Amino acid sequence: MAQYVVRGGNRLSGSVRVAGMTKNAGLKQMAAALLAPGTTTLRNVTPVVDLDVMMDLLRGIGAAVEWGADPGVLHVGVSEELQPEAPYELVSRMRASINVLGPLLARCGHARVAFPGGDNIGSRKLDMHFAALEAMGADLEVVHGFVEAKCNVLCGARVVLEFPSVGATETVLTTAVLAKGQTIIENAAREPEIGDLCDFLTEMGARINGAGSSTIEIEGVDEVHPVDHAIVGDRIEAGTLLMACGAAGGDISVEGIDLHHVEMVVRKLGEMGMTIEPTPDGLTARSDDPLRSVDVQTLPFPGFATDFMPLAVALLTRAEGTAIVTENIFDSRFAFVDELNRLGADIKTEGRHAVVRGVERLTGAPVHAHDVRAGAALVLAALGADGETVVHDPGHVDRGYADLPGKLRSLGAEVTRLE
Repeated sequence: MAQYVVRGGNRLSGSVRVAGMTKNAGLKQMAAALLAPGTTTLRNVTPVVDLDVMMDLLRGIGAAVEWGADPGVLHVGVSEELQPEAPYELVSRMRASINVLGPLLARCGHARVAFPGGDNIGSRKLDMHFAALEAMGADLEVVHGFVEAKCNVLCGARVVLEFPSVGATETVLTTAVLAKGQTIIENAAREPEIGDLCDFLTEMGARINGAGSSTIEIEGVDEVHPVDHAIVGDRIEAGTLLMACGAAGGDISVEGIDLHHVEMVVRKLGEMGMTIEPTPDGLTARSDDPLRSVDVQTLPFPGFATDFMPLAVALLTRAEGTAIVTENIFDSRFAFVDELNRLGADIKTEGRHAVVRGVERLTGAPVHAHDVRAGAALVLAALGADGETVVHDPGHVDRGYADLPGKLRSLGAEVTRLE
């Protein structure tokens, strides 16, 4: 089993560029490419483990997916005839696999997709996805662990989401593009990933208004065409690097990110005592004095993203004072707290709340990564801990970060991956 070995105590300095938004945006656009026969080119794509899973899935459906000659370029060749089935052995490895359901239904009139897998961070039901597709004329049935969807004609509908779900918004968008008439999504997700997907679909020939707002209107078209699209920078990796500076101390530049995409994180880090300033191509971050505790609650964008929550808890373990962290999105996301406590943190949880009392020092210990962001949080905590920390099972981290140890080493941290 692989391990990350982290030796704390090194201040960070230097400049680093964030990856393309692969896990939260690139995967969704790869799936949306199924809407257009021909070859779609995606740029600024960074290889992560989940990307390999999506490539295998699309190949199984009938697409030819290959890396281009230039770094970060991925070609998705979509045939006229697709095999509209997503098998369990691939879908079970990644939650984003559900994103092929809408495009397959829109292109083929039917689809059979296994229930998705992914990180064990709480219940993530598909009820809103199903209700939206049924409103658009689809018949859905769950049979032996598969979602079986079919329709004669997809028609536009008014879809009101009970929660601004990113996944449900993506499903409606990629289905409505080829539906007859107008679809309106009320209470739509506003995350940058949704905006980038809307840009991608619009470039393909879709007619979409309201991207970035809570109401999105889609006027169905008869067909869309392949495009060449550059994916925006990964805001979660950017936030991870900013918080790494807070955990270890130092002065760094993070390039390739829009301040608007991480504004709430920047505000919270400012309240904790860090200095973060925008640059023409990103942000600079400085952390010298001990951090101060601040309360954090996760909310849909533009609120504090749930993916940032474990990282924030890692920072708060050594901040002065006591903080209350509230997780409003997922109901089982505090499993990593026991691992932080192994490093000497003082964290107690009750339901969706965690009380984090800052301690003077953390000490290295063996810990286990339970999911993508939890594993990254352990690495960040270890940057500010005394001695050596071994993070076991970092394969989870690899699903969302192309080379987190390498990025941190480029800033002066001592982080090594051992196979």
